[in-house]
Amino acid sequence: MKAGPLNLITDVPGIEVGNSSDATVKSGSTVVTSPAPMVASVMVLGGAPGTRETDLLAPEQTVPAIDAVVLSGGSAFGQDAASGVMAALAEKGRGFAIGPARVPIVPAAILFDLLNGGDKAWGRFSPYRELGYAAAMAAAGGPFAIGSVGAGTGALITGPGGFLKGGLGSASAVLPCGATVGALVAVNALGAATMGEGPHFWAAPFEEGDEFGGLGWPAGPLPPAVPRTKLDVMLETPQPLASTTIAVIATDLTLTKAMARRLAVATHDGFARALWPAHTPLDGDAIFALSTGLRPAPDDAAFIRLGAVASAVMARAIARGVHAATAAPGDIAPTWQQMWPAATAR
Repeated sequence: MKAGPLNLITDVPGIEVGNSSDATVKSGSTVVTSPAPMVASVMVLGGAPGTRETDLLAPEQTVPAIDAVVLSGGSAFGQDAASGVMAALAEKGRGFAIGPARVPIVPAAILFDLLNGGDKAWGRFSPYRELGYAAAMAAAGGPFAIGSVGAGTGALITGPGGFLKGGLGSASAVLPCGATVGALVAVNALGAATMGEGPHFWAAPFEEGDEFGGLGWPAGPLPPAVPRTKLDVMLETPQPLASTTIAVIATDLTLTKAMARRLAVATHDGFARALWPAHTPLDGDAIFALSTGLRPAPDDAAFIRLGAVASAVMARAIARGVHAATAAPGDIAPTWQQMWPAATAR
């Protein structure tokens, strides 16, 4: 598997990403968009999802393409981020044409980060509409930050003894046909991205180079999968429960909505390869699949390969998001790099 030049979802031609964060709230929003509408679908496999405009992504529904996808913190409050994105797109004349009117089509998914140490006393209106607007206005191709930014700003996952900071991750791969597939994910899972009490990532078999530390598998027998989860911590202490991993997988291959849905299904294998456990009743795990349609449609063999590579790219993106997380004042959990400084200096 060969990563794209940036090893980011923006390696996919036509894909643009924008992030906005609020350090005081310890939350943020992330937008994935494109200059032209994108074919899209979605698959939700978590038991506690928070989503917007996902019904229209079913293959049988009328709207053929979307203008953007929003990933946001804030639990249900974070759905306001999509309204801010709609406002930004409307200013640019984007949207589904209904006579002279245009309606930007902006599906969204949120994660729970309300109890992560940030100040959530925002008054009558949450900050997410403005965060969404800012993210949309910042959206561009090329490089962008990962880790504790955008929707990953206040993310938490399971770590040794309790919590570890999650984050926003991204990765890409170039297929043998020359097409590109890229993943973007906000990692806030109930489960763990690392094995047992150590620093090794479950996604290690898929790592390209040292993109998340280059540790590989631990020596000797593998450690127990997950000694404890955030749920155990919540039941034993007053610390908060905060879960859900939300993501986008994108390609420049031309896909139908039905093919995009199948790609989203296949990409969920990346969640299962990088997080233990995944798809729990207390996660809202959701993946949006996007096609910019700048390359011809794949044949059956190429489409199967696309799904397999997409799941590996998603696993890599999850590990990269956790590995890249950075510390901030008021954090209630350490970062991976704080937890294992010797592995970081390696």
